[in-house]
Amino acid sequence: MSQERKDAHSAALSLSADAWLAAIVESSEDAIISKSVDGVITSWNKSAERLFGFLAADAIGQPITIIVPSDRLDEEAAIIASIRAGKRIEHYETVRRRKDGTLVEISLTISPVRDKDGVIVGASKIVRDISERKRLIERQDLLLREMSHRVKNLFAIMHSLVSLSERTTTNAGDLASDLRARIRALSAAHDLVLGKGGGVAHSSGSASLFALVQAIFAAHRDSESVRITVKGNDIEVGAVALTSIALVLHELVTNSIKYGALSSPEGQVNVEVRDEDGLDLNWVETGGPPVRAPSGTTGFGSQLESVAVEALKGSITRDWVSEGLRIHLRIPQESLG
Repeated sequence: MSQERKDAHSAALSLSADAWLAAIVESSEDAIISKSVDGVITSWNKSAERLFGFLAADAIGQPITIIVPSDRLDEEAAIIASIRAGKRIEHYETVRRRKDGTLVEISLTISPVRDKDGVIVGASKIVRDISERKRLIERQDLLLREMSHRVKNLFAIMHSLVSLSERTTTNAGDLASDLRARIRALSAAHDLVLGKGGGVAHSSGSASLFALVQAIFAAHRDSESVRITVKGNDIEVGAVALTSIALVLHELVTNSIKYGALSSPEGQVNVEVRDEDGLDLNWVETGGPPVRAPSGTTGFGSQLESVAVEALKGSITRDWVSEGLRIHLRIPQESLG
Protein backbone atom coordinates (compact mmCIF):
# COMPACT_ATOMS: atom_id res chain seq x y z
CA MET A 1 0.00 0.00 0.00
CA SER A 2 1.42 3.41 -0.97
CA GLN A 3 2.05 6.02 1.70
CA GLU A 4 -0.71 8.22 0.23
CA ARG A 5 -3.25 5.42 0.52
CA LYS A 6 -2.06 4.62 4.06
CA ASP A 7 -2.57 8.24 5.07
CA ALA A 8 -6.09 8.27 3.58
CA HIS A 9 -6.92 4.99 5.35
CA SER A 10 -5.64 6.31 8.67
CA ALA A 11 -7.65 9.52 8.24
CA ALA A 12 -10.80 7.51 7.54
CA LEU A 13 -10.29 5.36 10.66
CA SER A 14 -9.87 8.46 12.75
CA LEU A 15 -13.31 9.76 11.84
CA SER A 16 -16.05 9.13 14.37
CA ALA A 17 -19.30 7.45 13.41
CA ASP A 18 -21.05 10.82 13.61
CA ALA A 19 -18.48 12.35 11.29
CA TRP A 20 -18.89 9.52 8.82
CA LEU A 21 -22.65 9.98 8.88
CA ALA A 22 -22.31 13.71 8.40
CA ALA A 23 -20.00 13.20 5.42
CA ILE A 24 -22.42 10.76 3.81
CA VAL A 25 -25.38 13.10 4.32
CA GLU A 26 -23.47 16.08 2.94
CA SER A 27 -22.37 14.24 -0.19
CA SER A 28 -25.76 12.64 -0.93
CA GLU A 29 -27.45 13.52 -4.24
CA ASP A 30 -30.79 13.52 -2.43
CA ALA A 31 -31.84 16.42 -0.24
CA ILE A 32 -31.61 15.31 3.39
CA ILE A 33 -33.29 17.44 6.02
CA SER A 34 -33.91 16.95 9.72
CA LYS A 35 -36.42 18.77 11.87
CA SER A 36 -37.64 18.78 15.45
CA VAL A 37 -41.01 17.37 16.48
CA ASP A 38 -42.19 20.98 16.43
CA GLY A 39 -41.32 21.25 12.75
CA VAL A 40 -38.19 23.40 13.09
CA ILE A 41 -35.35 22.64 10.64
CA THR A 42 -32.23 21.34 12.41
CA SER A 43 -30.07 20.23 9.47
CA TRP A 44 -29.98 20.95 5.73
CA ASN A 45 -27.48 19.38 3.33
CA LYS A 46 -25.98 20.69 0.08
CA SER A 47 -28.54 18.90 -2.10
CA ALA A 48 -31.33 20.58 -0.10
CA GLU A 49 -29.68 23.91 -0.89
CA ARG A 50 -29.64 23.07 -4.61
CA LEU A 51 -33.20 21.74 -4.64
CA PHE A 52 -34.94 24.47 -2.66
CA GLY A 53 -32.61 27.46 -3.06
CA PHE A 54 -32.18 28.16 0.66
CA LEU A 55 -28.65 28.06 2.10
CA ALA A 56 -28.26 25.92 5.21
CA ALA A 57 -27.54 29.04 7.26
CA ASP A 58 -30.85 30.53 6.13
CA ALA A 59 -32.93 27.36 6.52
CA ILE A 60 -31.74 25.97 9.87
CA GLY A 61 -33.86 27.33 12.69
CA GLN A 62 -36.76 28.13 10.35
CA PRO A 63 -40.06 26.19 10.34
CA ILE A 64 -40.22 23.44 7.72
CA THR A 65 -43.28 25.24 6.34
CA ILE A 66 -40.98 27.66 4.49
CA ILE A 67 -40.96 25.04 1.71
CA VAL A 68 -44.60 23.96 2.07
CA PRO A 69 -47.21 25.58 -0.24
CA SER A 70 -50.06 27.24 1.63
CA ASP A 71 -52.59 24.78 0.28
CA ARG A 72 -50.58 21.85 1.73
CA LEU A 73 -50.02 23.03 5.30
CA ASP A 74 -52.52 20.45 6.58
CA GLU A 75 -50.40 17.79 4.90
CA GLU A 76 -47.31 18.77 6.90
CA ALA A 77 -49.32 18.77 10.14
CA ALA A 78 -50.43 15.20 9.38
CA ILE A 79 -46.81 14.17 8.71
CA ILE A 80 -45.65 15.56 12.06
CA ALA A 81 -48.51 13.72 13.79
CA SER A 82 -47.39 10.45 12.16
CA ILE A 83 -43.79 11.03 13.26
CA ARG A 84 -44.88 11.73 16.86
CA ALA A 85 -46.68 8.38 16.69
CA GLY A 86 -43.45 6.69 15.63
CA LYS A 87 -44.59 5.92 12.10
CA ARG A 88 -42.26 5.91 9.09
CA ILE A 89 -43.48 7.42 5.80
CA GLU A 90 -42.03 6.03 2.56
CA HIS A 91 -42.07 7.44 -0.96
CA TYR A 92 -44.79 9.98 -0.29
CA GLU A 93 -45.27 12.03 -3.47
CA THR A 94 -46.20 15.67 -3.01
CA VAL A 95 -45.28 19.23 -4.01
CA ARG A 96 -43.00 21.69 -2.23
CA ARG A 97 -42.05 25.32 -2.85
CA ARG A 98 -38.60 26.68 -3.66
CA LYS A 99 -37.19 29.95 -2.36
CA ASP A 100 -38.11 31.68 -5.64
CA GLY A 101 -41.72 30.55 -5.28
CA THR A 102 -41.68 27.88 -7.98
CA LEU A 103 -43.12 24.47 -7.16
CA VAL A 104 -41.27 21.18 -7.41
CA GLU A 105 -42.69 17.67 -7.37
CA ILE A 106 -40.92 15.48 -4.84
CA SER A 107 -40.93 12.07 -3.18
CA LEU A 108 -40.51 12.05 0.60
CA THR A 109 -39.24 9.32 2.89
CA ILE A 110 -39.53 10.37 6.53
CA SER A 111 -38.29 8.52 9.61
CA PRO A 112 -38.61 9.36 13.32
CA VAL A 113 -35.36 10.30 15.08
CA ARG A 114 -34.98 9.05 18.67
CA ASP A 115 -32.57 10.08 21.42
CA LYS A 116 -30.51 7.63 23.47
CA ASP A 117 -33.54 6.92 25.64
CA GLY A 118 -35.75 6.07 22.67
CA VAL A 119 -37.77 9.26 22.84
CA ILE A 120 -38.79 10.71 19.48
CA VAL A 121 -37.11 14.10 19.22
CA GLY A 122 -37.49 14.83 15.52
CA ALA A 123 -37.55 13.44 12.00
CA SER A 124 -35.20 12.95 9.11
CA LYS A 125 -36.42 13.54 5.57
CA ILE A 126 -34.96 12.22 2.34
CA VAL A 127 -36.32 14.37 -0.49
CA ARG A 128 -36.01 13.36 -4.13
CA ASP A 129 -36.91 15.60 -7.07
CA ILE A 130 -39.31 13.61 -9.29
CA SER A 131 -40.30 16.45 -11.62
CA GLU A 132 -38.64 14.90 -14.67
CA ARG A 133 -40.16 11.48 -13.99
CA LYS A 134 -43.58 13.08 -13.61
CA ARG A 135 -43.14 14.93 -16.90
CA LEU A 136 -42.18 11.70 -18.66
CA ILE A 137 -45.22 9.91 -17.22
CA GLU A 138 -47.53 12.77 -18.24
CA ARG A 139 -46.05 12.79 -21.75
CA GLN A 140 -46.49 9.03 -22.01
CA ASP A 141 -50.11 9.33 -20.88
CA LEU A 142 -50.70 12.10 -23.40
CA LEU A 143 -49.20 10.02 -26.21
CA LEU A 144 -51.29 7.00 -25.24
CA ARG A 145 -54.48 9.08 -25.18
CA GLU A 146 -53.60 10.64 -28.53
CA MET A 147 -52.84 7.23 -30.04
CA SER A 148 -56.10 5.84 -28.71
CA HIS A 149 -58.00 8.80 -30.16
CA ARG A 150 -56.37 8.41 -33.57
CA VAL A 151 -56.90 4.65 -33.71
CA LYS A 152 -60.57 5.06 -32.79
CA ASN A 153 -60.90 7.76 -35.44
CA LEU A 154 -59.37 5.51 -38.09
CA PHE A 155 -61.65 2.62 -37.10
CA ALA A 156 -64.66 4.93 -37.38
CA ILE A 157 -63.56 6.04 -40.85
CA MET A 158 -62.99 2.45 -41.97
CA HIS A 159 -66.44 1.53 -40.66
CA SER A 160 -67.93 4.35 -42.73
CA LEU A 161 -65.97 3.26 -45.82
CA VAL A 162 -67.24 -0.30 -45.61
CA SER A 163 -70.82 0.70 -44.75
CA LEU A 164 -71.07 3.10 -47.70
CA SER A 165 -69.46 0.53 -50.00
CA GLU A 166 -72.15 -2.00 -49.14
CA ARG A 167 -74.78 0.36 -50.52
CA THR A 168 -72.94 1.56 -53.63
CA THR A 169 -70.76 -1.32 -54.91
CA THR A 170 -71.93 -4.63 -56.30
CA ASN A 171 -68.63 -5.99 -57.64
CA ALA A 172 -66.35 -7.48 -54.98
CA GLY A 173 -63.21 -6.85 -57.04
CA ASP A 174 -63.98 -3.17 -57.50
CA LEU A 175 -64.83 -2.88 -53.83
CA ALA A 176 -61.48 -4.38 -52.79
CA SER A 177 -59.53 -2.20 -55.24
CA ASP A 178 -61.25 1.01 -54.16
CA LEU A 179 -60.84 0.25 -50.47
CA ARG A 180 -57.15 -0.50 -50.92
CA ALA A 181 -56.60 2.85 -52.64
CA ARG A 182 -58.48 4.74 -49.94
CA ILE A 183 -56.56 2.96 -47.21
CA ARG A 184 -53.33 4.04 -48.92
CA ALA A 185 -54.56 7.64 -48.72
CA LEU A 186 -55.24 7.21 -45.00
CA SER A 187 -51.79 5.68 -44.56
CA ALA A 188 -50.17 8.64 -46.31
CA ALA A 189 -51.87 11.03 -43.89
CA HIS A 190 -50.89 8.87 -40.92
CA ASP A 191 -47.23 8.79 -42.03
CA LEU A 192 -47.18 12.57 -42.23
CA VAL A 193 -48.49 12.93 -38.69
CA LEU A 194 -45.67 10.64 -37.53
CA GLY A 195 -43.07 12.62 -39.48
CA LYS A 196 -42.58 10.03 -42.23
CA GLY A 197 -42.95 10.28 -45.96
CA GLY A 198 -41.15 13.58 -46.44
CA GLY A 199 -43.44 15.70 -44.28
CA VAL A 200 -42.51 17.47 -41.10
CA ALA A 201 -44.50 16.44 -38.04
CA HIS A 202 -44.86 18.88 -35.17
CA SER A 203 -45.20 18.16 -31.47
CA SER A 204 -48.89 19.05 -31.77
CA GLY A 205 -49.40 16.24 -34.32
CA SER A 206 -49.92 18.64 -37.27
CA ALA A 207 -48.37 18.47 -40.73
CA SER A 208 -48.04 20.53 -43.88
CA LEU A 209 -51.01 20.55 -46.29
CA PHE A 210 -48.61 20.71 -49.26
CA ALA A 211 -46.81 17.62 -47.95
CA LEU A 212 -50.17 15.84 -47.73
CA VAL A 213 -51.09 16.85 -51.28
CA GLN A 214 -47.77 15.54 -52.59
CA ALA A 215 -48.16 12.30 -50.63
CA ILE A 216 -51.67 11.67 -52.00
CA PHE A 217 -50.64 12.46 -55.56
CA ALA A 218 -47.54 10.28 -55.24
CA ALA A 219 -49.82 7.25 -54.86
CA HIS A 220 -50.84 7.81 -58.50
CA ARG A 221 -47.39 8.44 -59.94
CA ASP A 222 -47.51 5.06 -61.63
CA SER A 223 -50.02 6.68 -63.99
CA GLU A 224 -48.34 8.82 -66.64
CA SER A 225 -51.51 10.89 -66.83
CA VAL A 226 -50.91 12.60 -63.51
CA ARG A 227 -50.09 16.25 -64.23
CA ILE A 228 -50.94 18.37 -61.22
CA THR A 229 -49.51 21.69 -60.09
CA VAL A 230 -49.94 23.10 -56.57
CA LYS A 231 -49.38 26.71 -55.57
CA GLY A 232 -50.42 29.18 -52.91
CA ASN A 233 -50.03 29.30 -49.15
CA ASP A 234 -49.07 26.19 -47.22
CA ILE A 235 -51.13 25.49 -44.09
CA GLU A 236 -50.52 23.42 -40.98
CA VAL A 237 -53.27 20.83 -40.49
CA GLY A 238 -53.99 18.77 -37.36
CA ALA A 239 -54.11 14.96 -37.33
CA VAL A 240 -57.91 14.52 -37.42
CA ALA A 241 -58.44 17.09 -40.19
CA LEU A 242 -55.48 15.64 -42.10
CA THR A 243 -57.20 12.26 -42.33
CA SER A 244 -60.45 13.68 -43.70
CA ILE A 245 -58.67 15.96 -46.18
CA ALA A 246 -56.59 12.99 -47.38
CA LEU A 247 -59.77 11.09 -48.26
CA VAL A 248 -61.22 14.10 -50.11
CA LEU A 249 -58.04 14.69 -52.13
CA HIS A 250 -57.84 10.99 -52.96
CA GLU A 251 -61.38 11.06 -54.36
CA LEU A 252 -60.68 14.19 -56.40
CA VAL A 253 -57.56 12.83 -58.08
CA THR A 254 -59.10 9.38 -58.61
CA ASN A 255 -62.19 10.83 -60.28
CA SER A 256 -60.04 13.09 -62.45
CA ILE A 257 -57.96 10.11 -63.61
CA LYS A 258 -61.11 8.07 -64.35
CA TYR A 259 -63.43 10.67 -65.83
CA GLY A 260 -61.88 14.13 -65.83
CA ALA A 261 -58.92 16.07 -67.13
CA LEU A 262 -56.33 13.49 -66.09
CA SER A 263 -58.04 10.84 -68.23
CA SER A 264 -56.72 12.74 -71.27
CA PRO A 265 -53.05 13.03 -72.30
CA GLU A 266 -53.45 16.82 -72.56
CA GLY A 267 -55.30 17.15 -69.29
CA GLN A 268 -54.03 19.27 -66.41
CA VAL A 269 -55.10 19.98 -62.83
CA ASN A 270 -54.15 23.23 -61.10
CA VAL A 271 -54.58 23.38 -57.34
CA GLU A 272 -54.44 26.74 -55.58
CA VAL A 273 -54.44 26.95 -51.78
CA ARG A 274 -55.13 30.11 -49.80
CA ASP A 275 -55.04 30.66 -46.07
CA GLU A 276 -58.10 32.83 -45.44
CA ASP A 277 -59.07 32.13 -41.84
CA GLY A 278 -59.01 28.48 -42.77
CA LEU A 279 -58.38 26.34 -45.82
CA ASP A 280 -59.58 27.73 -49.15
CA LEU A 281 -58.71 25.30 -51.98
CA ASN A 282 -59.55 25.70 -55.66
CA TRP A 283 -59.24 22.67 -57.97
CA VAL A 284 -59.27 23.59 -61.68
CA GLU A 285 -59.22 20.97 -64.47
CA THR A 286 -58.36 21.81 -68.08
CA GLY A 287 -57.59 19.94 -71.29
CA GLY A 288 -59.81 16.97 -70.53
CA PRO A 289 -62.93 15.56 -72.18
CA PRO A 290 -66.21 17.51 -72.07
CA VAL A 291 -67.76 17.33 -68.64
CA ARG A 292 -71.29 17.63 -67.36
CA ALA A 293 -72.95 17.33 -64.00
CA PRO A 294 -73.81 13.71 -63.18
CA SER A 295 -77.43 12.68 -62.98
CA GLY A 296 -79.03 10.07 -60.76
CA THR A 297 -77.81 8.59 -57.49
CA THR A 298 -74.75 10.08 -55.84
CA GLY A 299 -71.76 7.73 -56.06
CA PHE A 300 -69.79 6.35 -53.16
CA GLY A 301 -66.89 8.75 -53.75
CA SER A 302 -69.15 11.78 -53.58
CA GLN A 303 -70.85 10.45 -50.47
CA LEU A 304 -67.46 9.91 -48.86
CA GLU A 305 -66.40 13.45 -49.74
CA SER A 306 -69.57 14.83 -48.19
CA VAL A 307 -69.11 12.85 -44.98
CA ALA A 308 -65.44 13.91 -44.67
CA VAL A 309 -66.14 17.59 -45.36
CA GLU A 310 -69.19 17.74 -43.09
CA ALA A 311 -67.10 16.23 -40.27
CA LEU A 312 -64.87 19.32 -40.57
CA LYS A 313 -67.85 21.72 -40.75
CA GLY A 314 -66.67 22.68 -44.23
CA SER A 315 -68.17 22.87 -47.71
CA ILE A 316 -67.37 21.58 -51.19
CA THR A 317 -68.92 22.85 -54.41
CA ARG A 318 -68.56 21.88 -58.07
CA ASP A 319 -68.93 23.97 -61.20
CA TRP A 320 -69.21 21.94 -64.41
CA VAL A 321 -67.95 24.51 -66.97
CA SER A 322 -67.06 23.65 -70.57
CA GLU A 323 -63.29 24.01 -70.00
CA GLY A 324 -63.33 21.48 -67.19
CA LEU A 325 -64.48 20.85 -63.66
CA ARG A 326 -63.98 23.52 -61.00
CA ILE A 327 -64.07 22.51 -57.33
CA HIS A 328 -63.97 24.78 -54.31
CA LEU A 329 -63.18 23.27 -50.90
CA ARG A 330 -63.58 25.41 -47.79
CA ILE A 331 -62.69 24.33 -44.22
CA PRO A 332 -62.83 26.79 -41.29
CA GLN A 333 -59.74 27.44 -39.19
CA GLU A 334 -61.19 25.91 -36.02
CA SER A 335 -61.56 22.55 -37.80
CA LEU A 336 -57.93 22.41 -38.94
CA GLY A 337 -56.38 22.06 -35.47
